[in-house]
Amino acid sequence: MEEVKQIVSSIKNGNIAPIYFLTGEEPYYIDKIAEYIEKNVLTEEERGFNQVILYGKEVSIEDIVGNAKRYPMMAERQVVIIKEAQHLSRSIENLVSYSDQPQPSTVLVLCYKYNKLDKRKKLYKSIKKSGIIFESKKLYENQVADWIKKSLHSRGYGITFKAANLLVEFLGTDLGKIDKELEKLSLVIPKGIEITPEAIEVNIGISKDYNNFELKKAIVERDVLKATRIVSYFAQNPKDNPFVLTITLMYSFFIQVLTYHGLKDHSPKSVSSALGIRPYFVTEIQAAAKNYPMRRVSEIISNLRELDVKGKGVGSNMTQDDLLKELLFKIF
Repeated sequence: MEEVKQIVSSIKNGNIAPIYFLTGEEPYYIDKIAEYIEKNVLTEEERGFNQVILYGKEVSIEDIVGNAKRYPMMAERQVVIIKEAQHLSRSIENLVSYSDQPQPSTVLVLCYKYNKLDKRKKLYKSIKKSGIIFESKKLYENQVADWIKKSLHSRGYGITFKAANLLVEFLGTDLGKIDKELEKLSLVIPKGIEITPEAIEVNIGISKDYNNFELKKAIVERDVLKATRIVSYFAQNPKDNPFVLTITLMYSFFIQVLTYHGLKDHSPKSVSSALGIRPYFVTEIQAAAKNYPMRRVSEIISNLRELDVKGKGVGSNMTQDDLLKELLFKIF
């Protein structure tokens, strides 16, 4: 996020590079930088003649170079944005002749999503000298809640720990998807308010009581009644609570518990570092380890693998209701 701010700040100050090569696994920041350049480098009057948006599926490197070498009309600069540039991966190195001597009056932006340049090759080294290479790295799941907190803080909101993790559990790590939901919240909730699970339930439709976060908690505590109620709710609302998400989360959690059992140092700091989780979650792992011995955890992981295969329809045509009931049976 800091690197994005630096790029935007440089553009605001008039320090505009001739090439922006935006690459990486996280499309959110790539889109944000490209969108900022699209809306702010040229005035509204200049854009009509001097801004071109092309798509990697539809153009060649020669087309891009041809557009980039044009001179602007009645403006200091022109902007050429190539979206979905990753479709040009086989020929992208052919851009090196242009990047060695880019047109000073052109701002060329390449959105090279889900991929990255080979640092050993000429193009990477060439753009590094003449322009900006930005790699948008995917956040780990345990980093997304902090990202939500920072994003909301910049908009004038707070959010409780449980509410942030509820969003992560339901929406995953897709920052673009999360940002849209945060935008919805900011439209209906007054600034300065701390966002709670109740606010998320009312405005986004994520249940604060019936979700995988609460299911995991019930399983850790061996609360069979609560867990049964939650999976019954899942069975009645399969679109909002897909089995594949539940089984994946449960499997990942028990892998963490198994790893915990194998650690020599069970101090919170050591566990947090070894498992790649926030210290807050260490207590949950420790509680699960007490209720599920190492041998039992190994059995559960094996059972979850088999259930995952059944859930994908391999050798089974079980309903979501049946799959969820068997999930609890295999764990408890």
